[in-house]
Amino acid sequence: MSAEEDTADVARVLAGEVSAFEAIVRRWQSPLVNLAYRYCRDRARAEDMAQEAFLRAYRSLASWRKEAAFSTWLFALATNLYRSEIRRLPPLTSPFEEGVAALDRRATAPIIDEERRDRVIRNAVLALPAKYRDALTLFYFHGMDIARSAASLGVPEGTVKARLSRGRDILRSKLPSLLRNP
Repeated sequence: MSAEEDTADVARVLAGEVSAFEAIVRRWQSPLVNLAYRYCRDRARAEDMAQEAFLRAYRSLASWRKEAAFSTWLFALATNLYRSEIRRLPPLTSPFEEGVAALDRRATAPIIDEERRDRVIRNAVLALPAKYRDALTLFYFHGMDIARSAASLGVPEGTVKARLSRGRDILRSKLPSLLRNP
């Protein structure tokens, strides 16, 4: 995904070539759907949320100031939309303590299956308070660095670092047997 391609496509759209937005959608559809899925854990809802993000991006394209990468601007727009959507219609997840209680019962049998362990960790991250969940999701699940995560969340880099640290601490305290190497 090239920053030059994004810049060229945005310029073409702003010049009146509306069809150039299709290239932007093709390039970023999967990452935006995946990001939405991390918030709501429902594929159909994630696709709807991503579609709404693209619609808002199209309407706001002229507001991209090119001070940051287009992808950073797009992810910030999408992240804000997804957070608002999740607050409006909360995801169907169980409270963090219920998930931990279920894990504690199995604490004597460590989770060996990597896929299952990853699923449990992702669910635990989803159950975190939003400010920690958002930082962890962007940084770990979407591979954004601190600067891009901060730009996407609209907070200083130090805040992202603190939220990542606190989020990891919460996970470590709630899931000690899961986070230890078996």
